Amino acid sequence: METIANTHHAEAWNGWEGEHWARNPSRYNGIMSGFDDRLFEAAAIGERDSVLDVGCGTGYATLVAARRASRGHVVGVDLSAPMLERARADAAGEGVGNVRFERGDAQVHPFPDGAFDVVISRGGVMFFADPVAAFANIRRALRPGGRMAFLGPRGGDPDAHYSRATAALAPLMRGPSPAARGMGSLVDPARIREVLDASGFTGVEITPVDALMNYGSDAADAADFILGMGPVRFNLQDAGEDVLTRTRAGLRAGLLSYETAEGVMIPGAVWVVSAVRP
Repeated sequence: METIANTHHAEAWNGWEGEHWARNPSRYNGIMSGFDDRLFEAAAIGERDSVLDVGCGTGYATLVAARRASRGHVVGVDLSAPMLERARADAAGEGVGNVRFERGDAQVHPFPDGAFDVVISRGGVMFFADPVAAFANIRRALRPGGRMAFLGPRGGDPDAHYSRATAALAPLMRGPSPAARGMGSLVDPARIREVLDASGFTGVEITPVDALMNYGSDAADAADFILGMGPVRFNLQDAGEDVLTRTRAGLRAGLLSYETAEGVMIPGAVWVVSAVRP
């Protein structure tokens, strides 16, 4: 692995938070799956394209890209060894051969210049210590005229459905977990444009997309999963058993109204961002 600029995130995503994602890929993919069609519509991957997936995690989007670029190839890059191990195992298990995974920091990784037709990211681009330098490096990896498409969260709303559903957690959430630091760095469209313009991209388009996010099979299942997610686990690590019991009960009660036959479906909101290397 080459030089790491984002040392804090390298440590965090190779620790317990990265391990939790690696053990539960279907749960995290279920949360984000409602946005996938819009991401891949913006990416417009062709069957012969070379594709780079930045912050690929356990590789779900990387494998989708590989199937679309069936006569091309796809590279997934991430800082997390546990998640990459899972990604490689899933690629082998599913027989996807036109893909490889590399451990590296996309902010400084020595990508070949102009090697890719498309860059995608299912949220991993929001954690860079220096986003302008990172996106400039990613732009360099694209061929002239190549396109980038990524997902990022929209700004937090205290009256959003997720906030209401998880209100029992609010008094206990004092700050982000190690891996979640920087998650809000690209929630403002003006900031997104500023960063992409400064890093040399053109044709920036920022589209709001709403979708249902599946947090579990029922309220009890969703409550247990949310309690195990990095930001929540981090803030509850010193809570006593009585606090955890009350919080779990309150969380389950808040999630009940979102139960459906398909699972606990909470409305969510992201930006789908696309841009071009001129």
